[in-house]
Amino acid sequence: MIATVDLKELSVRESERVEWKENVAQISDVVETVVAFANDISNLGGGYVVCGAKEGKDEAGFQKVFLIGLTSNRLKEIEGAVLSECREKVNPSIIPVTEEIPIAGSDKRILVFIVPATGQAHNYRSSGKDASTYYIRIGRETREARNSLLHELLLRKQVIEPWDRRMNRTAKLEDIDLLILRDYLQQIDLWDSDKTIEQYLSYQERLASFIPPLAEKENLTSWVRPRNFALLMFGKEPTGFFPGAYSIFSIYRGKDRSEPTAERIEVVGTIVEQAQKLMALLNTESYTAFDKNHPRPNQVKYPIRALREAVINALVHRDYESDQPTRITVFSDRIEINSVGSLPRVVDPETFKIGKASPYWRNQALAYFFNKLHLAQGEGQGIPTIIRTMLAEGCPPPIFQIGQENLLCILPAHPRHELIRELAGIENMIILGNHKDALLKLEELLQNDPYNFRSLELYCEVNNLLKSPKRVYDFIVSHELDFGKINSGTLIVIAETIISLQDHPQAIKIANDLMSKAIAGRLEESEIKRIAINYRKLKDNEKASAFIDEAINKIPTLAGSAALLELRAKSKIDLAKKCMDTAKNPATGPKIKGRAWEQCRSYLDSAEKDLHRALETVTNEIEKDFILRDLDFLKNMQQIAQRPKPRSGDRSYRKYAKYRSGRR
Repeated sequence: MIATVDLKELSVRESERVEWKENVAQISDVVETVVAFANDISNLGGGYVVCGAKEGKDEAGFQKVFLIGLTSNRLKEIEGAVLSECREKVNPSIIPVTEEIPIAGSDKRILVFIVPATGQAHNYRSSGKDASTYYIRIGRETREARNSLLHELLLRKQVIEPWDRRMNRTAKLEDIDLLILRDYLQQIDLWDSDKTIEQYLSYQERLASFIPPLAEKENLTSWVRPRNFALLMFGKEPTGFFPGAYSIFSIYRGKDRSEPTAERIEVVGTIVEQAQKLMALLNTESYTAFDKNHPRPNQVKYPIRALREAVINALVHRDYESDQPTRITVFSDRIEINSVGSLPRVVDPETFKIGKASPYWRNQALAYFFNKLHLAQGEGQGIPTIIRTMLAEGCPPPIFQIGQENLLCILPAHPRHELIRELAGIENMIILGNHKDALLKLEELLQNDPYNFRSLELYCEVNNLLKSPKRVYDFIVSHELDFGKINSGTLIVIAETIISLQDHPQAIKIANDLMSKAIAGRLEESEIKRIAINYRKLKDNEKASAFIDEAINKIPTLAGSAALLELRAKSKIDLAKKCMDTAKNPATGPKIKGRAWEQCRSYLDSAEKDLHRALETVTNEIEKDFILRDLDFLKNMQQIAQRPKPRSGDRSYRKYAKYRSGRR
């Protein structure tokens, strides 16, 4: 037998669990609330709908229930209508328990619907509505579940698969980078040399019991397509399917975004590549400041482990259905890591902020791979690790701001660090022309931290202005810098500086080594262009052309880059010049001479195609003018390099005429 509901007790319970209905004007209002309690998105265990009473406060301000009551006929009418609607218009049906509570000294009664939470997602189609609607309880309100709330409800009730596990119906298996897939599988010891790489993309092949196969077969077409997590982890171009699957790394020299200048880098690629590149950029922010008078002389500005956990959390647990990127912003006194998508409702915000929330993975498959690649902690350890390492290094505690559409992690810098302000001062010196003072300051900073990327870049810039690039070369050699600790962009800047030492073979060798190391990473288009220009400065046009070929093969979208096409064309024109010089040299033998002219014409034809393709894609009028000039120059070269026609009467002419006749 069900115990009598105590209305006084209900009045002091969580308001989210009780709905008071003084008058029941619309039966549908009651049914909607019943459905919301059954759906139980807030994990409260259900709720009560009390008809014929209202909640209020007494003269002293304490909670009080005012009993209005329902007549016998009205009570039966409401009870019958609500139960009928719950049975016939709610899917799956709900059968709430009802209880009548007498009012002392009155012939009226209170009607209570007791609604337990269920394991299903219920929807309700009331009279006059075109479609069924899911309802949920948010605070004291019953509302329609739409967008992210509906998505969360359906996920929790297992009506739909989590986003990362779903098949992507617009993708093909060809969109998976097989080299990346094999590389990662080898790293996590899941690679079996007896299997082909294609077998791993089978819709029946599970890499582990925790995750589904990388692909799934469509029921109607039987086409096998990759799942979302496979495209994010191993895809050739994830942003082609998920517009927000990239990161923006920004640096502001001050404490806010009001600074007149800032650095902004768009980081693309698989999310593992993004994590690695972001950490390479952030590693330079985790430098050590030395103070011999302090009991702790070496002090990092940010614990590298805290940075790592915050970035990985932002990438792995974000909402990839949004078109907004992950954002990492560096200020002089803090780093802000903005992850797209708010905290799931199942996670309590307050316990989350202090690192004591129960583990919850928004994208379980991604979390599994990151854990296996040793890029992430075990479940639930990320936030506690951030808090613990910040405390251990003496940094202020991290701040977590939970918004409607995002989760912001703020890591304050250690108070001792003022390096970024010093760098801003050095930049002002350069602007004002105090190059020697700037050089002395930079040498002092680099003595403490030779791997700070901004200091290295400014050091190159100052030495370029002072026309002393050898000082940069000497610094690299004397400090025996490990190029693997320097990000690609900075490596390119250093290479650009020491390339000017054309008469110094060892410097040129190091410049080549720097560019080779930079190429090993995933480069942006601007970085690819700069490396190609550096090869041209080294007079290695063959390598410049081959490098652009390789970049376009890796990233097919670069085939539409007017800048890269023009650079490749210029490299081929310069190679054609070399062939022409060989052909014109009187000392060159007839056979080599003939081959030199053929090769010259081949380079010019290929360059012409590149320039015409560049004209089709160029948007800048100034660049267009340069391309047209290149074409004019190329036409002149083509005229010089034309195959000479034999004179009539010559034996060679008869062969030529016969050849032409055959072609007709």
